[in-house]
Amino acid sequence: MDPEKYSEYDLEQDVHRITLYSTVAKDHQHKSMKKRLYLHLDMNCFYAQVEQRAYNLYGLPLAMGGWRKPNGIARGIVATASYEARALGIKTAMSAFEASQICPYLVFMQIDYDKYKGISRQLKEVMDRFSPDVEKYSMDEYFMDITFLKKRGRSAIFSFMKRLKQAIYEELGLVCSVGVAMSKTWSKLASDLKKPDGMLAILSPDDAAQYLYPLPVDEVWGIGRRRYEHLKRYGILTIADAVKRGKVPFQKLFGEMQGQLFWETVTGKDRAKVLQNEVHVPDEVSYMHTFSDWTDEPDAVKGEIVKAVRKVCYRMRGYKRKARRWGCHIRFQEAHWEGRSFAFNTPGFTNLDDYVLEHCLPNAMRIVKSALQKGIKIRGVGLHTIEMQQTEQLEIFFREKEEMRHLYRATDCLNNCYGPDTVAKAAIHESVKGNTHFVNRS
Repeated sequence: MDPEKYSEYDLEQDVHRITLYSTVAKDHQHKSMKKRLYLHLDMNCFYAQVEQRAYNLYGLPLAMGGWRKPNGIARGIVATASYEARALGIKTAMSAFEASQICPYLVFMQIDYDKYKGISRQLKEVMDRFSPDVEKYSMDEYFMDITFLKKRGRSAIFSFMKRLKQAIYEELGLVCSVGVAMSKTWSKLASDLKKPDGMLAILSPDDAAQYLYPLPVDEVWGIGRRRYEHLKRYGILTIADAVKRGKVPFQKLFGEMQGQLFWETVTGKDRAKVLQNEVHVPDEVSYMHTFSDWTDEPDAVKGEIVKAVRKVCYRMRGYKRKARRWGCHIRFQEAHWEGRSFAFNTPGFTNLDDYVLEHCLPNAMRIVKSALQKGIKIRGVGLHTIEMQQTEQLEIFFREKEEMRHLYRATDCLNNCYGPDTVAKAAIHESVKGNTHFVNRS
């Protein structure tokens, strides 16, 4: 994968969940059987921690993504929260109103990605001094190959972890959790077990049996809820079960090659590389905007749908991916805060806004107008891909218009150089007014 093709696109623009974990791909693994040592570093509550440092909010419960209206009522969705807030029961994706009911003195702040990206770059500079092989997996998660320490023993490895954590704290004023293991998968599990500000090294079978074997299989990188449900039917609930049962059940469920890959990932036998200058392409590209207040203006909702399509298609062009099956969600403001979802197809695989809008807008606006006629206002819109492929593949019965592809390429170049809204469809100016999770769109 050529990083030069991606570098001009801001693929983290307006993205809450930057990291979407998927199982380690076969072509991202070492071919040799040589044992290696990996470190995973996770910045604890990164956004909240940065703001606590910036505004001296240490010790206060802080929620990122919400705000208060002039009358004091909290709006928005909690994107993440400090550990002080989490201890009170504040959770990610909770409504700000609900969070304020739990903790009336909760501090709300909006997300400032430019600030976090700058600090993330500083973090990478610190880590580069400790190893030549550092992978930025997301803004606040990094992997490091530390195989050079493998033969130096446990005390040397813990000393290295302490020095890394200390350097980050001294230079950035931030704390992190660090995990070390002989696979990337297990190093991530190890760092998760010692939050916040902790360290854990899985260096022997006894370490694995004590700390990792009791974990549910769906805690593992790449094993989601659906796969976990399949595995439970085979009696595989924990990592210990997977180790004991071997790879055969995985191969029966997921196919010979994919099943083995899943089993290796779960049991820490994968040989994943630390990928430098690689762009991690998610399995799904999505966008969701919950309005700061409900609206009954159909043109404003239409503008938000246009914006959602624009955001998703822009990122897909950056990832060099196209989709032909999509999902859209219209969120209602009612007792249960539910809504209507629908799937739709484009004529073929595409990442151009016009094709998506042509097949999304009619269905979406019918739902919007039907809800408004019943007195139900609209609270948010979302869009996500259901089926994606690489853009190099050609189709027999569908071709994007050449002039349209050139138009979007030129538009992207201008927006990448001069800002994301330099060139845009006029309809986005009909968007719903109010605050958002993001400082740059408030």
